[in-house]
Order: sequence, then structure tokens, then C-alpha cells
Amino acid sequence: QVQLVESGGGLVQAGGSLRLSCAASGRTFNTYAMGWFRQAPGKERGLVAVIFWNNGGTYYTNSVKGRFTVSRDNAKNTMYLQMNSLKPEDTGVYYCAAARGTEWYGPGDYEYWGPGTQVTVSS
Repeated sequence: QVQLVESGGGLVQAGGSLRLSCAASGRTFNTYAMGWFRQAPGKERGLVAVIFWNNGGTYYTNSVKGRFTVSRDNAKNTMYLQMNSLKPEDTGVYYCAAARGTEWYGPGDYEYWGPGTQVTVSS
């Protein structure tokens, strides 16, 4: 089992920044990828960014490229999402998730989820 807990959400004005953290505990040693997902009200949960645990490679959805940065601290078993130049459309609940298999693009590919943290960007 892997336990995930997000933190760092809040209310910010458009153009501002936030840094989310995802602390992992438990049997994390065979994690293949960790991702950040976002779910806005009335919308499906969508992938925002991924970091691959073995080599640090990353993936970003187009809407956040150049604004968001995903990173990790292996010693702390923690993943981060630095979000800059925030826009109102970035509003939603942000979830971190861990995948053990080699598929990583959809929510169904992730076995473990945190409870989520709310990010609200005002215009």
C-alpha cells in the first residue's frame, strides 16, 4: 500500500503562484510514475503533469507547459508541483497519484490517490 497526502492548495489571484506537495509513505519503492491530476467542478479528472520515478523524466499537458514544473525529492518521498502564472481555468481540486504499471496517461492507470487539495484562482 502507498499513502499519499497533498498540501499547498489555496486561493490566489490570476498571475500568482502556488507550490503543491505530495508526501508519499508506505511501499513506494516500486512506483513507476507519479502524476498530478486536476478536476474542475462538473468536469472529468484530467492529467496535468507526470514524473517518472526511475529517471526523473516528465510530461505536461499542453495547457500548463511553460507554467508548471513537476519535481521530486527522493529522500523525502515527496513530489512537488510548482504552478506559476496561474489562470482562472487552473481552478480545481488537485490530486496526486501513483502508478506501478507502465501505463500512466489516464486516471485508471493509477492505483493510489491522495484526498486532493483545492486550488482556486480568482480573476
